[in-house]
Amino acid sequence: MSFKHLKKVFQLTAVASLVSLLAACSGGTSGGPAAAQADAAANSGSGSSVSPEGRVVLDYWTWWGSETRRPIIEKLVDDFNKSQDKIFVKHSYYPYSDIFTKELAAVSAGNPPDIMMNDINTVQQRASKNQAMNLSKYVERDKVQDRFFPELWNTVLYNGDPYALPFNTDTRMMFYNKDDFKEAGLDPDKFPDTWDELEQAAQKLDKKHGNTYTRIGYSPQFNSDWNLLQLNFDGGRNFFDESGKPVVNAPAKAEAMQYILDNAKRLGQKNIDAFKADFGSQQANPFLSGRVSIWTDVTNFYTQIRDYGDGINFGVAPLPETKEGAGHWSVGGGFVIEIPYGAKHPDEAWEFLKYMTDVEAQTYWAEKNFDNVANKEASNSSELMSNPVYKASVENLAHTKLTPNPLNAPDYMNLINPQRDAIMLGQTSIQDGLNKAQADVEKLVSGK
Repeated sequence: MSFKHLKKVFQLTAVASLVSLLAACSGGTSGGPAAAQADAAANSGSGSSVSPEGRVVLDYWTWWGSETRRPIIEKLVDDFNKSQDKIFVKHSYYPYSDIFTKELAAVSAGNPPDIMMNDINTVQQRASKNQAMNLSKYVERDKVQDRFFPELWNTVLYNGDPYALPFNTDTRMMFYNKDDFKEAGLDPDKFPDTWDELEQAAQKLDKKHGNTYTRIGYSPQFNSDWNLLQLNFDGGRNFFDESGKPVVNAPAKAEAMQYILDNAKRLGQKNIDAFKADFGSQQANPFLSGRVSIWTDVTNFYTQIRDYGDGINFGVAPLPETKEGAGHWSVGGGFVIEIPYGAKHPDEAWEFLKYMTDVEAQTYWAEKNFDNVANKEASNSSELMSNPVYKASVENLAHTKLTPNPLNAPDYMNLINPQRDAIMLGQTSIQDGLNKAQADVEKLVSGK
C-alpha cells in the first residue's frame, strides 16, 4: 500500500504520533470540588465553555497533556459537559512518571480523583488493595459488558467483579518495505509466514558496503525482544500457565531465545548495536530512513509513517508463526478508565465512564489517535476499517494476548529480565539462565 493512498483514505485522522501516547505536560492540580469549580470556571482545566455552576464537579486525571492528545481528550470532556446539566467534568493532567504515585497517595489520604485512567494489566492489583471501586452494581444495571472485546473485559475482573472499564489497547505487527522486497526478489504482497521464512528473507534484504551493513533486513532486537517472541513461540502463553504456575523455562521460550541469538550471530551483535545506537527521533527511525526493511511495532506506528515516511511503500502483516497452524500470536497493552476507591461521587463518575466507552466517544478517539479502542462497535466502524492498516490491527486483536500481572508476583519481570540480559551478553547459557529465572519466580510465587 502506498502512503498517498492511505492518506486519502484516512483524511479525517488528525496528526498524531506514537510517541505522544505517554507524553505529558507538567502541572495541572486538583483539589476538592470547590477548587475544581474555580479552575473550571477560569477555563484552566478542561477548557469547557459550559459553566459548572450548580453541578456535581468531577476531577478526571490523565497524563494526556501533550499538544496532540490533550485537545482530543478535552474535546470529549467538553462534549460530555454540554450533553447534560447535572455533571461537570474537569480534566487534570500529570506527567506519566508522577500520576500513579500521586493517585495512590490521594487514595490513601481519602481524597482521590473522581475518575482515573490507568494501566490495563494491573487492575487486579489495585482491586485487591482497595485502590479501585467495584463497579458490579453499575455494570449489571446498565449492561455494558457486551460493548467490549472479551480479552479486554477479562483484564478488569477481580474475583469475577469488574473494577474498571477497558478504554483502549494495542497490538504488535510487522511493518515492511515493499520496495526493498521487490529489489531483493521477494514477493512484496506476501510477508513471510514462519520465523524461518522470515530469517531467509532477511538475509536477502541485507545490504553491505565492504564489511559494513548499510541496511539490515530484520533483527528481533529492533524495537522488540525475547519478551515478545517467547509468547509467540509458546502458542500465546506468557510466563504463567492457566493454573498460575511459572513456565519461564518452557522449551518454546528457549527456542525463541535461540532464534534471537542465531540472528545476532549472523549479523554480528556489534552491527546490531551500532544500528540501535542511531535510533532516536521520529525522522531518524531506521525503517523510515531505509536502513531497516522490517520493523516490529504497535500499529499506530502508521502515524509516524504518515507524518515522516516521505511516501514509503509499505505493508503490514501479523507476526510470523513457528510452523503452520501454531498461531501468529502477538502482545498487547492498553489503558482502562476507573473510579478510585473512596471517590466522593461514584454515581456521577459512572455516567462519565459509560460515555467514554460508548460508540461515539470511542470512535472519535480512534479516528484522532489511530488507537485500537475497547468498544467493539466503534473499533469496527466502516470509516476506520476503510484504512487497511487499521483493519489489519483490528483483525490482529484476535491473536493478541494481554499479560496481566499475577497478584502473587506483580514484580516477576524484575527476576526474569536480568537472566534474559545475561543470556544475551553470553554470561550464561540459555537453559541455565531460564532455569535460574524459573527458580526465582517460583520462590516469589511461593512467598518463601
